Amino acid sequence: MSGAQASPLDSMMVERKPVINDFQIMIATVNGSGSQTANTVLMRSIFRMGVPVNGKNIFPSNIQGLPTWFTIRLSSDGYIARHEDYHVLVAMNQQTAADDIANLVPGGACYYPEEWKIAHDRADITYYPMPVKALVSSMDIPSSLTSYVSNMVYVGVLATMLHIDLDDIAFSIDYHFDGKAKPVNMNMSVVRAAYDWAQDNLAKSDPYSVERINKTEGMLLLDGNSAAAMGAVFGGVSVIAWYPITPSTSLVDSAREYLSQLRTDPETGQSTYAVIQAEDEIGAIGMLVGAGWAGARAMTATSGPGISLMTEFAGLAYYAEVPCVIWDVQRMGPSTGLPTRTSQGDVLSIYFLGHGDTKHVILLPSSISEAFEFGWKAFDLADRLQTPIFVLSDLDLGMNLWMSKPFEYPETPLDRGKVLDAEALDQLEQWGRYMDLDGDGIGYRTLPGLHHPRGAFFARGTGHNARAVYSERPDDWMENMARLNRKFDTARQIVPQPVIETVSGAEVGFIAYGTTDPCVVEARDRLADQGLETSYLRLRALPLNHMTREFIEQHDRVYVVENNTDGQMAKLLHMEYPDLAPRILSLAYSDGLPLTASWLVAAFLEQER
Repeated sequence: MSGAQASPLDSMMVERKPVINDFQIMIATVNGSGSQTANTVLMRSIFRMGVPVNGKNIFPSNIQGLPTWFTIRLSSDGYIARHEDYHVLVAMNQQTAADDIANLVPGGACYYPEEWKIAHDRADITYYPMPVKALVSSMDIPSSLTSYVSNMVYVGVLATMLHIDLDDIAFSIDYHFDGKAKPVNMNMSVVRAAYDWAQDNLAKSDPYSVERINKTEGMLLLDGNSAAAMGAVFGGVSVIAWYPITPSTSLVDSAREYLSQLRTDPETGQSTYAVIQAEDEIGAIGMLVGAGWAGARAMTATSGPGISLMTEFAGLAYYAEVPCVIWDVQRMGPSTGLPTRTSQGDVLSIYFLGHGDTKHVILLPSSISEAFEFGWKAFDLADRLQTPIFVLSDLDLGMNLWMSKPFEYPETPLDRGKVLDAEALDQLEQWGRYMDLDGDGIGYRTLPGLHHPRGAFFARGTGHNARAVYSERPDDWMENMARLNRKFDTARQIVPQPVIETVSGAEVGFIAYGTTDPCVVEARDRLADQGLETSYLRLRALPLNHMTREFIEQHDRVYVVENNTDGQMAKLLHMEYPDLAPRILSLAYSDGLPLTASWLVAAFLEQER
């Protein structure tokens, strides 16, 4: 079997300074080939060696057959934004190999199946052929599984060439297959065979390697949808109604799994929750509104097209003031768009979702720890404000693996808001469902089944007065809308507040939200290395409050960074603070992929010029 193919730059590469724990791996495969297992094993193994990592799965919207790419970024400094370059390429898709190799950085390493016999037409990279077919054929593996297990060849070869610990790979395979001996042994046998072959046959002449450090000890590696589902369970969710749609389906799948473990009556063995797949998104949110009215903590998970179908019921819940939680795991639109690409394109549509004067409360998680936190906190806010709470995640956060410190579990009891029991009703001199007794715009409510003569009310989506009586009187309408605006102002004070880092003397600030945060963090460091200091405000929720206004007032220019085409948050800031609009500049970009620090630095410097 052949070893690494020499190039004129081999001697130069040997003398190059080693690149340790600071590069990106690109694995190009075919969708449906089982590569996700191998890629996850690689990423988790590096993570177990203490190296900060982040993975991005770029996959097509069909079931199988089209190209898919998986990137693993290693950064000893802890940066987790997508990197603009890749330095180690595993080319397992002959259809895209030419382009994948062409885009590999100079000095990079290219691993490929030796049976391809590809042209070595780049003198500035190192080619490493791998005997994928020969190795797998020599082992006792069922023919139906060979295409899947073949991916473990590159896991074993990379373990040798990048110095990834085999014990960590063994752990990661065992973790992935939940300790099932047969698949664990079969996959690990391929890894060991490939590892031994690479040791005997390949001579390393690229600078990239992994070294054990201690920067991930005690941390989690999890996807955002699973974190959100866990948070919802801790928040007391008891009803989930949904209709499958990429990229939100795994959120409900995870919630169902957690609920089955944690929400069973110990005496009867019966489930104490309901997860219902509706006939469509309209049915799903209809069930939500009914369950929320009845007092359940109810939620759904969907994406942009599903939100479009939910519009009318969302308006009903807003005006009838029924609490519920809607997760929007955003993807590319308009229309069907790119179902498996990420975006932040639903901000304006959800903020004003519904006809008439409607404004919704939105939470904006930027990490899996916030996905967990907002998973439970959304229910407290929904009950406190008696309104739908939308949580805007996206495909990048929801479906990719992220590092996190252990979650901070809620220590306070569930906040059910202004719910009256029979004793409380007796103490109130007057009560109307939509009456503002406290000046915060939030009325008191009762739950169905309350045995009290004053406990009943109509939840109306039509015009009504403070006592929930149908009304078309102009003064009743205007008083009700004014109260809803007061409630929205109350929301400004109780939603999660922005995270702010103000640098003394900085003329320029950034505003960002969600998964643009890693890009901004890294870009600010790069700009600081050039002597350009900037401040940063990360939004965690809408509506905005005084903290955002004050931040803008403190800076000459504020750039709003977001992953959409139209600069939707920048437009919202212009509407909210028209007197400050000249200071608010948009840096928006959307190509279906997470933003990079290189793009932001270049875009910022161009705007500044």
